[in-house]
Amino acid sequence: MNGTRTALVTGANKGIGLAVARGLGALGFTVAVGARDGVRREKAVRELRDAGLDAFGVALDVTSERSAEDAAAAVERRTGRLDVLVNNAGISGRTDGGAQDPTTLDLDVFRTVLDTNVLGVVRVTNAMLPLLHRADSPRIVNMSSNMGSLTLRTGPIMAAYAPSKTLLNSLTTQYARRLADTPVIVNAACPGYVATDFTGFDGPRTPGEGAAVVLRLATLPDDGPRGAFFDEAGPVAW
Repeated sequence: MNGTRTALVTGANKGIGLAVARGLGALGFTVAVGARDGVRREKAVRELRDAGLDAFGVALDVTSERSAEDAAAAVERRTGRLDVLVNNAGISGRTDGGAQDPTTLDLDVFRTVLDTNVLGVVRVTNAMLPLLHRADSPRIVNMSSNMGSLTLRTGPIMAAYAPSKTLLNSLTTQYARRLADTPVIVNAACPGYVATDFTGFDGPRTPGEGAAVVLRLATLPDDGPRGAFFDEAGPVAW
């Protein structure tokens, strides 16, 4: 096992995920770029390496338990442990034809969104936990959204996507409680409204700005907060 800290970022081939990977690489991490699409994954790895960062690709489909287990095996072979896991992969789900209007909710869309945004986090986290337990100061950051806040109720009505983030925040607290007596610190992050293909490049924030809160939570001190939800300004009511 080498002494370099290693981070795995899911959905890291573009947008905020790639910005998080770039930021962690700049902090000295070896970055595992987790992504389903092999071509996009390797393009992202080349982009990071061309910037002088240490990166390698990991095939990862978060909707597959087998894929998550294979990804953990790939990280173990490469580095022997994992210091940071960023569960960034996520989807918004179809919205056409009232698919996310709660009164006409398409249950297939709901299931698909939950399978990636919630169950995907469970699959990947549980596959990576043995490697995280080998690290001195392991961190898990779950990419959430203030659209999932029952207090703020931001954004358009999206009855699949928004509840998936509410559930993710709740799941984050459950992991934090379970891991309270271990060095593993788990929190959720809201990157804000970022201009990516996810938002139709409509947001006022850059991917780099959205990544900042994730980088902070990924490098918290050992006495840092656990099981909380943060954006760039601090704790978010949810």
